[in-house]
Formats: sequence, structure tokens, C-alpha cells
Amino acid sequence: MPDLLSPAPLTNATEYSVSEISGALKRTVEDQFGHVRVRGEISGYRGPHSSGHAYFGLKDDRAKLEAVVWKATMAKLRFRPEEGMEVVATGKLTTYPGSSKYQIVIDNLEPAGAGALMALLEERKKRLAAEGLFDAAHKQDLPFMPRVIGVVTSPTGAVIRDILHRIADRFPLHVIVWPVRVQGETSGSEVCAAINGFNQLPVDGPIRRPDVIIVARGGGSLEDLWGFNDESCARAVSHSRIPLIAAVGHETDWTLIDLVADRRAPTPTGAAEMAVPVKAELEARIASLGARLRGCMSRGMDRRTHSVRSLARALPSADAILAMPRRHFDEVTGRLERSLETSTHRRRVKLDGLRLSPAVLSRRTALLRRELGRTGERLPAANRRQLDAAAARLPAPDRLSRLLKRKLDHDRALFQRVTRRMRPAALVERLSTMTALYAALEARRDRALALRLSTHRTGLAQSERMLGSLSYKAVLKRGFAVVHDTQGKPITAAAAVSPGERLSLEFADGRIDAIASGEAPLKPKSAKKAAPPAEGQGRLF
Repeated sequence: MPDLLSPAPLTNATEYSVSEISGALKRTVEDQFGHVRVRGEISGYRGPHSSGHAYFGLKDDRAKLEAVVWKATMAKLRFRPEEGMEVVATGKLTTYPGSSKYQIVIDNLEPAGAGALMALLEERKKRLAAEGLFDAAHKQDLPFMPRVIGVVTSPTGAVIRDILHRIADRFPLHVIVWPVRVQGETSGSEVCAAINGFNQLPVDGPIRRPDVIIVARGGGSLEDLWGFNDESCARAVSHSRIPLIAAVGHETDWTLIDLVADRRAPTPTGAAEMAVPVKAELEARIASLGARLRGCMSRGMDRRTHSVRSLARALPSADAILAMPRRHFDEVTGRLERSLETSTHRRRVKLDGLRLSPAVLSRRTALLRRELGRTGERLPAANRRQLDAAAARLPAPDRLSRLLKRKLDHDRALFQRVTRRMRPAALVERLSTMTALYAALEARRDRALALRLSTHRTGLAQSERMLGSLSYKAVLKRGFAVVHDTQGKPITAAAAVSPGERLSLEFADGRIDAIASGEAPLKPKSAKKAAPPAEGQGRLF
């Protein structure tokens, strides 16, 4: 067993601290591998850190190299790193003393040849196709004649000039250009933002929303067109509510937005031709259709005119059509004149037979007055008879009292017979019930008598009012008078009055005496010719 307290053996090896060894290794690695290109597969990539830096590994089938991309370098990369992508990284090797690891600080990153990019593109195609973004059912129809076209492209390239020139030649209209980068790391995000921006414009705002969008770029390599293979850009094209034409690269170049777009154009010029029709051709087409329409209308009018003329020749003339109605009208006119003459003559004869005159009217008035007087004389007697008959139908109060007394005596006798067979308490209860019944009957008798008297009073009042309205005294109040002889009998005819006879005139407010005169009555001023007075008619004073 060694002696732990014995001194350490002497050696000529140099002693270093950990920091010195780490620093020496760092300088050696950086001096030896100051600038290198490393090919490998990206492993452990989770996207940029919150600080903006990216940390991942590069590996092959036997080793793995840690890698870091600083924030400033990350923004300059032409494409985004993805897990499993084979790349060529350019940078310098260095060590990280904190964990005794070495790593490469990447200054530039590019795919390891076109094969890797094609493999990544095919993988994206399969994923988007599985989601249905390439289905024809999701594609929109292009408007036949748009009013505004939106173009997403570089504002300085030849593409925008070709598009504007072709639109101006075919159908001049308003074009809105959304400038973007069409190459580089940010090209995909800028194209995506432009498509979303066009869709967010109001329909009738100060900048009107386009009716169709053209996304255009000239030809280039796969790396140059890689921004149009961005997945977010393809989804923006799929979600666009505005029909979109993709014109990226040459005819043989295909990108993801070509597959997702509503229409794919082989060139930017072809996209302009798809977007608008040829104005001259439309005008010629309209002119041709207008000429055809005018020719059709002219030929149609000619055919209808010829048809109307043919039908007119088959119709009879107006004189032939109106001959029978004219004859019938003439016959009816002749019969109408004769009928009017006959009717007028018949009515004239009937009028002459009436022999209307003041004397006839006076006799008719006197007759009606006599009938009214007789009716007025009979009315009081009739009313009295009606009242007497109504009073006779009512039982006399003393008779009703006798009937009630007889009923009460009978009930008392019956009560006395029943009380002999009943107990005192029951008798008292029975007596109370009978007393209440008699009281109720008396109350009903009084109410019945009062109601019956009220009804007859009302009838009597109505009869009195009718008597008053039919009485001759009501007629006297309107200015008439009744003529009586010396015995008080009414005189109803002028022939019954002798000249010099004393008469009594009854007015509404009293009577006066008068003497009949044999003189002729005065002629009224308004009458042109008065009828001769009737025999025995005189004037009253």
C-alpha cells in the first residue's frame, strides 16, 4: 500500500489550467478550420429561439456536428431550414468552453443540390394535395370583364411592363401593383402579405378591391423560384376570395402556387391575356350581333306585315260588317219615335181624365178632415175602454185580501190540526217557517201589485200621448179651426152653411162667434185665374 504522506514524484510535464486548455483548443480549431464548407443533414431543428438565433445539428451516417446560426445571419438566408433537409453549411469552426464542445457558426446555408429541394417540394405537394388545396372544386372562375386588376410582382422588372403593355393593347383598365421581392428569403412572406392585403380591401373603398389578381415573375432556377414554393404562400392563394392567376417562371417552371391558383399562365404575358378580353374583338362582336339583330327585326317585321296583309284580304269590308247593325239601328230608331209619340198621347189622355181643379182639391181636403175628426172623436172612448178592460183584469184589492185571509185561515186550521200531533219545539220551528213564508208571500204580493200598476201607468201614459198626437186639438195648434153650428155640432161641408147663419169657430186657445156671409171669396194675388166657388160656399168673418 502506497504511502499517501510521501511527496509526489518529480516530473518535467507543464501544468495547465482548464481555461488555458480550453482557450488553446479554441485558438487551434479556429486557426486550423477558419473557413469550412460542411455537408450534412439537419437534425434537431426546432425553429429560431426566442432570441432569434437557431441551434441544431449537422449529421451524416457516422458523426454529428453542432451548429448555430445567429439572428443577423438567419434573416439573410435564402430559404428556411427544415428538419431532415440535406444542406451545405459555410462558416467557421469554434469551441464552446462551457461544455467542452465544438460547433460550426454558419454564415451561409444552401440546399445540397437541386435533388434536396425537389424532394422537399414533392413532400409539400403530397401534404397539400392530401388537404385538397389542388382540387378543381375549390377553384374560382375568372370574371369575363374585370374593372380592376391587381398585380403582385417586382415594380422594377420587365414583367410588370409586359403585363401593363398587353392589358393596354387588349382592354385598357385600372391596374393596381403591389410591389414585392420575387427572389430571396422574404419573397414568400411578401407575396403572402400582398394576396391577403388585396383581399382585405373594401369593394367600394378609395382603393377598390381587384376583380382578379395576377402573381407574376420571370424565369429562374429552382432556388430563385423557391419563395413561390412557400407553404404559407400556397395557403394564402387557396384562401383568396379573389380569383388568382399564377404566372411564375417560364412554361416549364412549376411552383406550388401554380397548382393552388385558380388559373395557371405559362408566362406573365399569357396571364394578362387570360385576365382581360380583346376590346376590339368585343366591339366587332357587338357590332356583328347588332347588325344581325337589326336584320332579324327587319325580316320579322316584313313577315308580320305580309301576314297581316294576307289576313286583311280574307276579312270582309267594313261596310259589309256594319250593314246589319246599321239596318237594325234604323229600325229601332223608327220604333222609338213611334213609341214616344204613343206614350206621350196615352199620358196626356190620362192627365186630361183626372180633371184636376181647386174645387176637387178642396173637396178632397174636406173629406180627409172629416175622417180625421171622426177618428179623433173615437180615440178617447177607445182609450177609456182599453183602460177599463185592463183594470178589469186586475183583481180588486179587497178581493185579494179576502183570498189571502181565506188562505191564512185554512193554513191556521191545518196548523192547529198538525200541532196536536207535534211536539212543542217542532211546532215553534214550523210556526216560524210558516210565518216567514207568509211574510215572503205578502212581500211578493206587494211587489207584484206595484209592478202591475207601474206597467199599466206606463201604458196609460203612452195612450195619452198617442191620444194627444191624434187629437184634432193638436191640428188646431198648427193654425186650423173647427166650425160649429149653434148646437155645438161640427160643420164639415160648406154646403151645410147658409148665409147669415151664426157659427162658432173653435181655435186652439178658445172659441169665437162668427156669421156666414154669402159673398164670393177674395182672389189670391199669386193666382192668375181662380176657380168659381162651390155652391153655398161663403166667406167667414
